[in-house]
Amino acid sequence: MDIRSTLQSLAGALPRKRMRRSGRRFLAATSDCRGAQHGVLRELLGLNGSSEFCQEYGLDRVSSSDEFRRAIGVTDYSVYQPWIERLKTGHQAAMLGPENPLLMFTLSSGTTADAKFIPVSRRFLDDYRRGWKIWAIFAYDDHRDAAGGKIVQFVSHHEQFHTSGGTPCGNISGLAIRMQSQFVVRNMYTIPFDVARIEDPEAKYYAAMRSAIADPRVGMVTTANPSTLLRVAQFANTHCESLIRDVADGTISSDFRIASDIRSSLAQNLKPQRKRAAALERIAEQTGHLYPRDYWNAMSFLAVWTGGSCAAYLDAVRECYGDVAVRDHGLHASEGRMTIPLEDNSCDGVLDVLSNYYEFIPVDEYDSSHPTVLEAHQLEADNDYYILLTTGSGFYRYDICDVVRCTGHYGTTPLLRFLHKGAHIASITGEKLSESQIVESVRLCTDELDITLDQFTAMPVWGEPPGYRLVIEESDSRHTDSWNRLPERIDQCLQELNIEYQEKRQSGRLAPLELTRVAAGTWPRFAAHRRESRGGSLEQYKHPCLLPDLETSQAFFRDYVNG
Repeated sequence: MDIRSTLQSLAGALPRKRMRRSGRRFLAATSDCRGAQHGVLRELLGLNGSSEFCQEYGLDRVSSSDEFRRAIGVTDYSVYQPWIERLKTGHQAAMLGPENPLLMFTLSSGTTADAKFIPVSRRFLDDYRRGWKIWAIFAYDDHRDAAGGKIVQFVSHHEQFHTSGGTPCGNISGLAIRMQSQFVVRNMYTIPFDVARIEDPEAKYYAAMRSAIADPRVGMVTTANPSTLLRVAQFANTHCESLIRDVADGTISSDFRIASDIRSSLAQNLKPQRKRAAALERIAEQTGHLYPRDYWNAMSFLAVWTGGSCAAYLDAVRECYGDVAVRDHGLHASEGRMTIPLEDNSCDGVLDVLSNYYEFIPVDEYDSSHPTVLEAHQLEADNDYYILLTTGSGFYRYDICDVVRCTGHYGTTPLLRFLHKGAHIASITGEKLSESQIVESVRLCTDELDITLDQFTAMPVWGEPPGYRLVIEESDSRHTDSWNRLPERIDQCLQELNIEYQEKRQSGRLAPLELTRVAAGTWPRFAAHRRESRGGSLEQYKHPCLLPDLETSQAFFRDYVNG
């Protein structure tokens, strides 16, 4: 072990000890889900009970979960927006107690609305970081060979701009990284923090991979969306000559738009690495490409979302990164962390019963005026639910529109699998086709036909009768015979997964699924437009595997295909 590794190991001993204590406390709590949840609810109500919002709804006088439900109904962002506007001006007492200061706003792009400002308080951040520490200690226990390696993590900046009251707005992952010891950041992470400040996506990809590809000691690669992993790997392969030259010379390409102060900061830590550049060049010559599976030989696992629409990317990701284990991040959103996976290659996670207070509405009662509302310990396996969140940042019974499936229990605590956003349902004729059904059908059929599909989107199209199109880029069509069979096989699979779709297809109310090819480069343009119009960071962007309505579908073909 070299001196750097020794110091890194010694510096990490105390944090790991604290992480293990948190892990043991979490596992103990899973044996008493009801008790843990009621304790969290009391804590959160007491923490922010003096806020004007709590006093307005009488939440400062609540002493039980039943009283809590009677005091306030199910909420959404519109309920909090006037109070958040006051928070943005610096009026903390609008939603938060005096011992729970506002630290920042994280931006949620949403699926059907403009960017939302989600408050991040001290309690929220503590819960967020503790959840990640628990996730990490279990993940690294399963991958001890990764412990001495470096981490490649793609994050966005936490200070993209400030509110009128001076509160930073950006990405919470950036804040979490910033709050770590600089020794840890320098010695465990390959990508300098200043890369997060780069605004241009391609420049950001280049700067990130310029640093990451130069280090062979990578043990783990992480970001939220697998589409990001795929994109950066493909981007680095496309620009391999420039990257290798910069590694050899200790430079940063001038072909990308990087602010001068950021470029100067990044350049300070660079030096010529001719041996590493030569090794990369040999890989490119021998394989005909430059992918992480070849230049990060010590890589032990990937950490990324695998549930819902994200599952569609995993085969393509493995082509670039190799057959390494994948540890799901767990279900988390701008509004809070919800699950902690404890095993590789599974998107099922244990509900994080110590962070938020959770309630659940059965999917088939979601549109009811008086739906059944369940606590976490009341969930039953193989049933689907919507989640309501009560958090340390002043949200109560907040509907995040996520649909999850209870797949079993860990102790008395439910194991949850993310299926799809509630908004990701298309229904032209009453078929209620979900994004998760699209993803599952494509996965099964591409496996059966032995083809790989990087990105796709299904969308409804009007006709006599109407139907759906699976849209892909021309560059993805590599096996003509297989591709010609694909739409029919997906159509059959959708009928097996969705009885309403089957009925509409058999009755002629829906046309057979069609395959439509669009020009190469359509998806990057589509992504750039959605990020620009909806807000949110590059890492938050989720490629939609289903555009749910005809209006959006028509706009896609008008803006990206026909015009």
